[in-house]
Amino acid sequence: MVRFNLIGPFEIVAQDGRSYLPSTPKVCQTLALLLTRANEIVTSDSLIHELWGESPPRSAVTTLQTYVYHARRMFVAENLVPAERPLLVTRAPGYAVQVEDDEVDIRIFERLVAEAHTDLGAHRYESAVRRIDAALELWRGPALSNIPAGDLLTGHIVHLEELRIRALEIRIEAEGGLNRHRESIPQLRKLVNDYPLNEWFHSRLIMALGSSGRRAEALQAYQNLRRILADELGLEPSADLQRLQLELLGSRSDGGTRGTPHSGSGKTAQGPARLPVFT
Repeated sequence: MVRFNLIGPFEIVAQDGRSYLPSTPKVCQTLALLLTRANEIVTSDSLIHELWGESPPRSAVTTLQTYVYHARRMFVAENLVPAERPLLVTRAPGYAVQVEDDEVDIRIFERLVAEAHTDLGAHRYESAVRRIDAALELWRGPALSNIPAGDLLTGHIVHLEELRIRALEIRIEAEGGLNRHRESIPQLRKLVNDYPLNEWFHSRLIMALGSSGRRAEALQAYQNLRRILADELGLEPSADLQRLQLELLGSRSDGGTRGTPHSGSGKTAQGPARLPVFT
């Protein structure tokens, strides 16, 4: 079984474990777009737009046909698939790659995240964590980092990064369901550093610190977020986060109310992102 890896540098892994990359960047680009829409017809117009944007050459159709021809010949010449397997097929008004879901890492990733979300809703927290960990292990770096990306591939790369964030959210929720608040703190600190404007990650870090008896650090984490939002966007933390800060202040032994956020400009950022709903 051949394997197409797109989450990281693009590569084709043969059944014997050999890793292969076409030498022509635009052949890679053509295959990558077809694989992001595996088993679907991708029109020639879409492929031409991906390869040349708004300024395709007059020979674009013929050149695209040449790229497809070279890709088909490569699969057979490099013993990546049997000669009789119809992997890359012509289907009006374009082309399609015919693969099994387990042959494309994106498909595996999407399935694992969807299954983990189902587990989370059913309170199967251990299973959700295992599935998300398996999904995140597929990430070998930024998606398609070694080939050119036009408008369409760039959109798919953004989609994958958003899905990765959602996967991290699901894992954190599952860890919370298992009462592993203290264990989640190192990962949450890394996430707020990687995604400084994501209030959801900040809120979970503050909650995890508070639940672990580290109220001072939780309040400091809130102030860090408040400073980031003010400096970058001119916003105050969301109402939910402001209430969380007040709860932390109210739980102090002295019952004080110091540190209550001032009204500032009156603007607040959006509340913490909700988990995605998969259908």
